[in-house]
Amino acid sequence: MPTLVRYLSREVLQASFFVFAALTTLFALFDLINELDSLGKGAYGFAAILGYVLLNIPGHLYDLLPVAALIGSLLALARMVSNSELTVMFTSGFSMRRTAAWLMLIGVFFGVLTFLFGEVVAPATDRYAEQLKLKATHQVIAQAFRSGLWVRDHHQFINVREVTPDGELHDVSVYVFDAADRLQQTLRAGGGHFLHDGTWQLTKIDITSFVASGVLLQHQPAMVWQSALTPAVMNVLLVAPEKMSVEDLWAYVGHLNANHQPAERYEIALWSKLFYPLAAPVMLLLALPFAWHRPRAGGVGVRVFVGIMTGLGFHLLNRLFAYIGLLNDWKPWVSVSVPTMVFLLIGLAMLFYLEKAE
Repeated sequence: MPTLVRYLSREVLQASFFVFAALTTLFALFDLINELDSLGKGAYGFAAILGYVLLNIPGHLYDLLPVAALIGSLLALARMVSNSELTVMFTSGFSMRRTAAWLMLIGVFFGVLTFLFGEVVAPATDRYAEQLKLKATHQVIAQAFRSGLWVRDHHQFINVREVTPDGELHDVSVYVFDAADRLQQTLRAGGGHFLHDGTWQLTKIDITSFVASGVLLQHQPAMVWQSALTPAVMNVLLVAPEKMSVEDLWAYVGHLNANHQPAERYEIALWSKLFYPLAAPVMLLLALPFAWHRPRAGGVGVRVFVGIMTGLGFHLLNRLFAYIGLLNDWKPWVSVSVPTMVFLLIGLAMLFYLEKAE
């Protein structure tokens, strides 16, 4: 029995990693073609483009692992069925249910890999990739607002016109209100950089204070400023919420909630990062019913094609439900868990039907 388990695991893993490498190469090629439009902007030469593409590969690995696991396992199992190897395994003591259990255990391995790439590797490399491109093209971090970045820190509203990839601030405005929402003070600084003790060093500061006797104007060449605006918060601007780590998402959701700001998109991204690794075991469970056929019955190509399209459909449905949940104000865990639960039930139902048919 251990020999059969090792053989099944080896076949599935080899085929899955082969598909994995092929899909990753294809997506990297698409990235390379897309970035060629920016060739020659500033210092963004071919070497910088290649570095940007390579740094984006871990993000693709995270997205593709469950789908590659499904396609690879489908191909491996279909070949084993065609060669009657799976039939021999069943006559040697393996059952359909036990085979599905071992496949899901292999899926747990892929799920762990997915989590590690999504939590440890991809967030860092995606951030470095964006920093590399911004530096090479001499761009600043842009926001949807023409006025720049806006951040709320309790009774302070902070506006930063420009944030460089290195975390430098340019043209900073701070509006301080009291508990009754009356403007108490405005602060304008030409620039600022983050210090190691968790504060900012601002330069060229003009402070306008509204006091009972009138308006008080002050000018300072430099000052230390404490704020909730940190490089960790600004890193959110470099990558999409879906590419952030669980730790960064948790911290940023806490920051938004503490300042009574909408956090639904980041909460959905947080729950998605927790649920997405569970897709790998579900995909491998689906592989067995789609790959199984009687060797002389034919139609294996159609079954494998339908199985692959099912995996791609899951990937698209997962994204679709996240957006639908955001638009309809669903609970974040509902938005991200429904596709996985639905496909799990489909896989179990197909497996039950297959057992009854056999």
